[in-house]
Amino acid sequence: MSLLTPLALLVTDLDNTLVGDDSSLEQLNQILDRYRRNLGTKIVYATGRSRTSYQELATTKQLLTPDALIAAVGTEIYLGSATPDPEWVNKLSVNWHREKIAAIASQFADLEPQPQSEQRPFKVSYYLSASVVSAVVPRLQELISDRGLDVEIIYSGNKDLDILPRGGDKGTAVQFLRDRWQIDPSQTVVCGDSGNDISLFKYGMERGIIVGNAQSELRLWDELHPADYHYLAIADCAEGILEGLKYFRFVE
Repeated sequence: MSLLTPLALLVTDLDNTLVGDDSSLEQLNQILDRYRRNLGTKIVYATGRSRTSYQELATTKQLLTPDALIAAVGTEIYLGSATPDPEWVNKLSVNWHREKIAAIASQFADLEPQPQSEQRPFKVSYYLSASVVSAVVPRLQELISDRGLDVEIIYSGNKDLDILPRGGDKGTAVQFLRDRWQIDPSQTVVCGDSGNDISLFKYGMERGIIVGNAQSELRLWDELHPADYHYLAIADCAEGILEGLKYFRFVE
């Protein structure tokens, strides 16, 4: 039997990826906790939630304390501190004009602002019906670009639309951490289930696990961008992550 590949870094989305099957989550936690103690494996959560919302989730679910938290769809990185990483903040501040972007978006009646708790310094968030996405998003992008603003518009879960600074998504945040920690992509695993996880899979050659309950937007992206270092699991949530880790020979 071939040797296991060392797992240096595991990055996972939370809702409907890591979280959603408590029994499998417990099993996966046991493995990751052992790997961290014995091998120094780093664990990172990459979520659309704010840090406060993540902390609320952590009171109801058995989550290991991460080595880093990527929050607010990638726009905030926390490394053992209550304040976002200053280097990441400085990077995202370039050409980011939140008030101008919000003013442009306010012209679209179909864009319903999300609660204030989900509005972050580098993230403007709305609800948008899937039935009008194809009509609204191109016009929104055009108006923002006409003002000389460079942003990413991410739609996920058939309802959530986030406007971020260019290069402020989950995937770029992972590259930032991987470079800082000097971790090879072949020893890195990223896991996700929805549209705001697409960036986790599209920048480098990290081993990617798409859980079996993934949303249609991520499944479609995967079909259009096939790669032998991506794996679409059959099982859902944490059980799907375990399935993928076995496929890539990170665990028995």
